[in-house]
Amino acid sequence: MMNAEKVKDLTTRELKLLISDTVKETVEDVMEDLLALSSEQYLKSIEEARRDYKEGRTKTFEEVFNV
Repeated sequence: MMNAEKVKDLTTRELKLLISDTVKETVEDVMEDLLALSSEQYLKSIEEARRDYKEGRTKTFEEVFNV
């Protein structure tokens, strides 16, 4: 949760920009999700990934990045 003192130190313009940027980013994220979920290929890739996970066809972070 945001500290009340930090909000108090913001100018009205800074607060409006912060809110505007947050709303814009949220709307962009929702639009990306809607586009992705309307793609049959994307939905099939999710199903395939879930099958792979259930059947143990996965790699660890260390395997992928060789660490």
